Amino acid sequence: MAKNKLDDELYEAELNRLQAELVEMQEWVRTTGARVVVLFEGRDAAGKGGAIKRITEYLNPRVCRVVALPAPTERQKTQWYFQRYVEHLPAAGEIRLFDRSWYNRAGVEKVMGYCTPAEHQRFLRQAPIFERMLMEDGILLRKYWFSVSGKGQEKRFKSRMTDPMRRWKLSPTDLESLTRWEEYSRAKDEMFVHTDLPECRWNVVEAEDKKRARINMISHLLDSIPYEHVERPAIEFPDRPKGHGYERTDRSLQNAVPDYASSLVKGSVPPRYVDPEDQDDHAGPGKGKKAKK
Repeated sequence: MAKNKLDDELYEAELNRLQAELVEMQEWVRTTGARVVVLFEGRDAAGKGGAIKRITEYLNPRVCRVVALPAPTERQKTQWYFQRYVEHLPAAGEIRLFDRSWYNRAGVEKVMGYCTPAEHQRFLRQAPIFERMLMEDGILLRKYWFSVSGKGQEKRFKSRMTDPMRRWKLSPTDLESLTRWEEYSRAKDEMFVHTDLPECRWNVVEAEDKKRARINMISHLLDSIPYEHVERPAIEFPDRPKGHGYERTDRSLQNAVPDYASSLVKGSVPPRYVDPEDQDDHAGPGKGKKAKK
């Protein structure tokens, strides 16, 4: 059943409230020494990156970091599969957001033939063991799967082909995923059978509407972390001391950035960029409602 478009003002207001709560959670993580790992998985163009962007917008990059690993090097291919992910796990007081994770092996590597059937089966056996080890060591592990329909994914891909701000997001592998929809669906179903652990479930985010998906995902994440408000010490703003004869270096001796802003004239610059994918999400009821996986 199609849902009504989430009002933009309501979306922005609730997003700001949730982002303030994320700052509260961050302070709790930092002061208590908690370790948080959040995995973002799902179809290409399902909205994982947009959700991560809204989560990190006001957070301290020294506390909360995004992990988005490139293809493994030849040396890394000879290592234990999970080895290159281990070095990116958080220390005390840190949050790590994995924009795709070790689950690459269960999805794109399996479907595209980048791993052998034996390597894929070994992953499905080892992943639950690996994740239980993380949780037994005290890491708070959360897993999110962003679900989008085939029509929704295709629409977003087409949008990116003509959008100069997002063209870089398209790769041959992304486009090939359109022709392998059922193979990816079967791979995802098999992955869930083996890795949807009772103590660490896959949390499925309906992402046909990106804005609704962001609100739902962030709200769920906050509800799942047992953070509490942390009182911060009062800050006293110091008085500026009197000067002792310092004189600023003559500007003519410095290489100043030209004042390009002064050349701008109202009406001469292009209109504010609007993400076409956010607009396409609300193309109308009943659209993009096919075979969500």
